[in-house]
Amino acid sequence: METLALAAAAAFLLALLSAVTGFGGGVLLLPVFTALFGLRVAVPMLTLAQLSSNGSRLWLNRRDIRWPLVGWFALGAVPFAVGGAVLLSHAPLSPLKRVLGAFLIGVVAWRRLRPRPGRPGDRAFIGVGAASGFGSALLGSVGPLTAPFFLAYGLTRAAYIGTEAAAALTLHLTKTAAYGAGDLLTGRIVLYGAALTPVVMAGAWTGRRIVASISDRVFVALVEGGLVIAGLLFLTGLA
Repeated sequence: METLALAAAAAFLLALLSAVTGFGGGVLLLPVFTALFGLRVAVPMLTLAQLSSNGSRLWLNRRDIRWPLVGWFALGAVPFAVGGAVLLSHAPLSPLKRVLGAFLIGVVAWRRLRPRPGRPGDRAFIGVGAASGFGSALLGSVGPLTAPFFLAYGLTRAAYIGTEAAAALTLHLTKTAAYGAGDLLTGRIVLYGAALTPVVMAGAWTGRRIVASISDRVFVALVEGGLVIAGLLFLTGLA
């Protein structure tokens, strides 16, 4: 019970973070869950927690979601999430994390050097979904990978958070099914995931109230700060 209480406290705080920035909770929660439960339990358990977190953010921001983007994203995310889940028990994760970390920091630097980047087309999100689905199935969460593309498309605040959450939900549902087929979802993991669901939903609701009180400029700055932190965590091996 003590271990589960620690996991619940971390899940609440990081669900709140995700609700404010649109991502980041999974990246920071992975090392916490890994320390508490071990990597093979942490990744599928994190997926169950993210189902609650993303589902809550989707519902709270449902009126502003750009559903066509979610559809294009899902076209790439679903098949590659299945492939990543199959490789979970064999893939060398450390090199992939470091490449992702360098990419995230590079994206923030690029946005600062080029403050008005080209707007990606809708179909470009097939590739974004493919990369996100594959990496998420292997690493538990690569939410920061999608953030620069949704921002460059012009989404902010509720539209950004809701659309990113809906897109992420498609790949987390796919991962859950693939983990179940691969015997990675045990009764213990499902029980822990169910126990954390109300805590995650409470964190998402609290974060939603914070978003309503900040400006678009502050919101983008929070997202970019989260990208740098996530990149450093991946580069140093702490996530």
